[in-house]
Amino acid sequence: MKRFIKSLIVFSCLYGVLSYNHAKSAEIILVKGAAESITVKGSDTMVILGQRLAEEYMNKNKDVAIQVTGGGSGTGIAAILNKTTNLANSSRPIKDAEAKKAMDAGIEITEVKIALDGLAVVVNSENPVNELTMKQILGIYTGHYKNWKEVGGPDQKIMRYSRESNSGTYVFFKEHVLLDRDYAPDCQTMSGTSAVAEAVSRDKWGIGFGGVAYFEKIPELKIVKIKKLDNTPAVSPIKEDRSVNYEQIWNGEYPIARYLYVYVAGKMTPAIKKYIDWTLGPEGQNIVAKIGYVPLPKK
Repeated sequence: MKRFIKSLIVFSCLYGVLSYNHAKSAEIILVKGAAESITVKGSDTMVILGQRLAEEYMNKNKDVAIQVTGGGSGTGIAAILNKTTNLANSSRPIKDAEAKKAMDAGIEITEVKIALDGLAVVVNSENPVNELTMKQILGIYTGHYKNWKEVGGPDQKIMRYSRESNSGTYVFFKEHVLLDRDYAPDCQTMSGTSAVAEAVSRDKWGIGFGGVAYFEKIPELKIVKIKKLDNTPAVSPIKEDRSVNYEQIWNGEYPIARYLYVYVAGKMTPAIKKYIDWTLGPEGQNIVAKIGYVPLPKK
């Protein structure tokens, strides 16, 4: 009788949105080979999502092995250009320089939107600040505001936490929130969104940002409401029960939201196309929703 090939999934970061200990190189390790092998590398924001999608897909397709690692969106895109991975997860669109490098090398890049993400701004649960304007967030992260009293809080120094420069979240936040201005020199860079969550949960006067899926269930953190303009309503990416507010992200009411991407270099193999089609279908999008990301709006 033909023996089924089995694979063992080992998470190098604690699985689940409550995890603080997010390893930068979080990985699904394959103990035995399979008929088809797919490697996925890139966005740390998407590691939890990538792991869960791979796990569920392999459970249903025993002849496929999927290996998922993080390292940042830029790292993932560099890997597909260097042909060291099949798929690149990215929490930002490919940069012009990256696209030019691919074109110069004769590599055709395919972009696939697989989900959306509400980018949350968080403070410690003991901080009385409940809402901020986009202008105030810009001022905090560029160093214009240095004390919480300048944005309606107590007389306490603001402690800023951010992601590393190779992170798609770092790039998106800089472009869309800081309007391409530089981060304040005293901004502390963290290796992953879970590290941001841990830092702010321990720092009463800290502030951080990242994918809402990493923050929504952590009681030591408060997801602040955000005003697009000073005279517009404050909007939260979560509902009162702390579930993600899809509608306000889909319709653009929540001002800091983005697509999450998978990039493929060259022609998709049948195995890769089947996996991506499954991710975009009902089963894959249901997993997106279950773990705190935002499924694609229905057409």
